[in-house]
Amino acid sequence: MANLLIAARNLARNRRRALTALLTVAVGVTSLVLADGFIQWIFWAMREGTIQSQLGHIQVMRPGYLSAGAANPYAYVLPENSPERKAVEATPGVKLAAPRLAVTGLISHGETTVSFVADGVDPQKEAELSKALRIVEGRNLSGATAKEVILGHGLARNLDVRPGATVALLANAAGGGINAVEAKVAGIFVSANQAYDDAALRLPIGLAQSLLRVNGAHAWLVLLNDTEQTDHFLEQFRARFPAPANKLEFVPWYQQADFYNKTVALFSQQMNVLRLIIGCIIVLSISNMLVMNVLERTGEIGTLLAIGFKRKKILYLFAIEGLLLGLAGASLGLVAGYGLAELISAMGIPMPPPPGMEEGYTGEIRITLHVLMNAFLIAFITTALAGLYPAWKASRLQIINALRHNI
Repeated sequence: MANLLIAARNLARNRRRALTALLTVAVGVTSLVLADGFIQWIFWAMREGTIQSQLGHIQVMRPGYLSAGAANPYAYVLPENSPERKAVEATPGVKLAAPRLAVTGLISHGETTVSFVADGVDPQKEAELSKALRIVEGRNLSGATAKEVILGHGLARNLDVRPGATVALLANAAGGGINAVEAKVAGIFVSANQAYDDAALRLPIGLAQSLLRVNGAHAWLVLLNDTEQTDHFLEQFRARFPAPANKLEFVPWYQQADFYNKTVALFSQQMNVLRLIIGCIIVLSISNMLVMNVLERTGEIGTLLAIGFKRKKILYLFAIEGLLLGLAGASLGLVAGYGLAELISAMGIPMPPPPGMEEGYTGEIRITLHVLMNAFLIAFITTALAGLYPAWKASRLQIINALRHNI
């Protein structure tokens, strides 16, 4: 405690210089909190958008469907009424298990015919599962057997259709040959992926089964109460329903979220560069201040050494000064960063449309314990390192030369 008081008093001897160094650390920490918080919000929004528009938390399917299902999709159909699906959905912590039937084919309106990819869905379950899918015109699907579809915004534009129009869907049926159905356009949606919207539509699973002449679904999408529990439930389901016996494969959302995974990797590297830059600024600022302190107190250091202070004690005193600056600056930066993050999030950050999207969005700053700890540790560790050289320099002064400094 005595050493801490001495270090604090030494820092207060040149208040302007100490305040400058303190603010440098605080501004660095505040910048890290805001930047990292914004990146974490982007990760969170992308993750939840991917889960709640396309993948769910866990997909249940026949083994091999992802690798070979495109060539022979009808060999991997799950049964309509399965006790395994009911057991999965009844698991505590699971919100629902929604069936999805993949459909590809051609859609026609008037003289225009284009290809499409579609999902046959249960509209009631999708109301909870597909919250990230936004209806911009018309309405959503009304029932599991209704003869209607909703189109992606880009697909609707290519077909030049609006809600209320009639379209024809053509697809290869399970038994061979081509089947066709007519359906009304109930609405037009946008998702987090423009490329998906340019070719996608959704239709009630009953209509999809009628078009393909199958009973069942290609996958069950499991929605959990908490995304962080995905791996826990994944292990639990794989243990309860082993693949050879039940012929079921459980695939987590992140295994199929290629764009999300690459975005996280890219932004994480950029954030590491920002941490390195801010760390270097803190090191240079604190080192400069402490070196100036050593030069100004050379005579004082010589006197302490002359009356019997050990060099380790001198090194220890100057190192504590760096640690105090780091602790105070990091704490001040955390408080300022958290306050600014809450204020900015309340106001919102207007963002332009990112690549692959047609609409902008309002960003926020997501503050987590991980964000705060990262910012604090970077500031604290860099200030500790910054104080090592000045402390070592002070402890290695020659007594005679240091005493002459007072003359």
